[in-house]
Amino acid sequence: MITLRAAKDRFHTKIDWLDSWHTFSFGHHHDPKHMGFSDLRVINDDVVTGGGGFATHPHKDMEIITVVLSGALSHKDSLGNGSTILPGDVQKMSAGTGIRHSEFNTSPAEPVHLLQLWIQPSKEGVQPAYWQQHFAPETRQGKFCLVVSPDAAESSIPIYQDARLYVTDLEKGDTLKHALDAKRNYWLHVATGSITANGQKLAAGDGLALTDETLLDVVSDVDGSAILFDLAG
Repeated sequence: MITLRAAKDRFHTKIDWLDSWHTFSFGHHHDPKHMGFSDLRVINDDVVTGGGGFATHPHKDMEIITVVLSGALSHKDSLGNGSTILPGDVQKMSAGTGIRHSEFNTSPAEPVHLLQLWIQPSKEGVQPAYWQQHFAPETRQGKFCLVVSPDAAESSIPIYQDARLYVTDLEKGDTLKHALDAKRNYWLHVATGSITANGQKLAAGDGLALTDETLLDVVSDVDGSAILFDLAG
């Protein structure tokens, strides 16, 4: 079964420094029909204006993944980590017993476009931890690159959940086939550009839920990027 979550149907938050689209319920946006998908709880598609950012705030018992699509994002946390997240980087925090962090646009003028992704952990109360890793263009171009997995397979970042996260960069005309396990759940998020996936035309921000499917067949209509979540059934 394939279900479309159209970009235009997402929840929207816009304030002076932030333009954010939420695939699932988030903050004051609440809809019981859109609380997540399997263990995937949040896909926030954020554009932060120059000089803007999220002041220090807490998290607990959540696996939080940040992917920067363009620009640069500065990160600081209560574990003493300080870094800049750039395109091609994947950052993950295991909030565990509690972590506090801030995120700011490092440019005074240029916006930063990022995705923040939350996955509910299988184990609560773990020691908070932080990872940041760069995945070279050749590992992502025209293929699904494994960036997060429960066993850190293929040099990916570990996660406290039976979940795998893949990223891909696509050029116009690229085709990509990925075998699926019909007993698992999959969510495909178009980050940039537009694609055709299993016959469905998808634009940036669109999401596709796939259950009881055995193949993902992607054709890129223009240059772009996408993220695939492989989740427990």
